[in-house]
Amino acid sequence: MSTASRPYPIVQDLIESFAAWLKHRRELNEMRQLDRSDFNRIANDLRIAPDDLDELVRHGRHADELPKMLEQLGISAEGLGRAQPLLLRDMERVCSLCHHKAQCDRDLTEGTAAENYHGYCGNASTLESLDRADLAPR
Repeated sequence: MSTASRPYPIVQDLIESFAAWLKHRRELNEMRQLDRSDFNRIANDLRIAPDDLDELVRHGRHADELPKMLEQLGISAEGLGRAQPLLLRDMERVCSLCHHKAQCDRDLTEGTAAENYHGYCGNASTLESLDRADLAPR
C-alpha cells in the first residue's frame, strides 16, 4: 500500500508495529507455558537445537532476508527448497540468528548484497558452494 493511499501513514505504522509486538508477546507466553520436554520435542521436529529455538522465540527473529539474498544471487528459493530442503532450513536458521540484519537489509535495498554479503553473512560459504546452474530461477 502506498503512502498516498494511506490517510495516516505514521499512525498506521505505529498500529502495525504495536500489533507485531503484541503478537510476539503472545508467542513468548505460549512458549513459556510449554514444559521442557515439549519444547525440546518441538525443536527436534524443527531440526534445530533447543537453545537456537529459545533464542529465535525470545528475539522474534526471522529469515526475511534470505529469499531476497537468494534472488539477488540468481538462486531460486523454490528450487533450493525442492533440491535441498534441509540445507534451506539450516540457512533459514542461520539467517534468523544473524546479528548483521541491518547491514544485510541495507545492501538488499541498495542492490549491493551480491557484492558485499561475503563480509558479514553467516551463510556466505554455503551460498558460494551452491551450484547456481541447478538452482537458477526458471
